[in-house]
Amino acid sequence: VQLVESGGGLVQAGGSLRLSCAVSGSAFSITTISWYRQAPGKQRELVAALTVGGGRTNYADPVKGRFTISTDNAKNTMYLQMNSLKREDTAVYYCNTDSPLIGVRWGQGTLVTVSE
Repeated sequence: VQLVESGGGLVQAGGSLRLSCAVSGSAFSITTISWYRQAPGKQRELVAALTVGGGRTNYADPVKGRFTISTDNAKNTMYLQMNSLKREDTAVYYCNTDSPLIGVRWGQGTLVTVSE
């Protein structure tokens, strides 16, 4: 499985961005998709996760009500819709997949910068 992210950039506080992550390879075996982020000087943290089979979602408290994780199975793409962005959302965002057959895979990361 290979993951290629896009959609990062510079946005003003209060604005929106949608991150995309194109998945190629043995996508059929993926059971969980996630988005993580890593701000400068901080550890990588989970932002949102979705269980592929059951559709269950999980969000970090700081993004609840503002971010939405989703997939388009026809396009083999996962998304992170980010609304009402805050300066503290500035980070490199990584998509992540987990499969019992091939393990964990990471995207290359995409930078999101939120300005005042």
